[in-house]
Amino acid sequence: MNAVITVLGKDNVGILAKVSNECAGVGANIVEVTQSVLQGMFAMIMFVDITEITVPFSELVDKLTAKGDEMGVKVHVMHEDIFNAMHTI
Repeated sequence: MNAVITVLGKDNVGILAKVSNECAGVGANIVEVTQSVLQGMFAMIMFVDITEITVPFSELVDKLTAKGDEMGVKVHVMHEDIFNAMHTI
């Protein structure tokens, strides 16, 4: 099972590190990541393997949302099944 994590907001030091630490703390493995900074705005998409997470998925979502609020950025976590269903015709 996988999840897609997006992070958007004003760029500041440590965004990638803090999101990665939250993932590692619950056993989520980052499979792919891409990030960009455009005119001071940070944008990141992570594809994360959640097969072996040690907490319920909803708790991972809550942890990452709270971490985003703490950093002043918007973090959105979507289960791969939902992502795929949204993009299937």
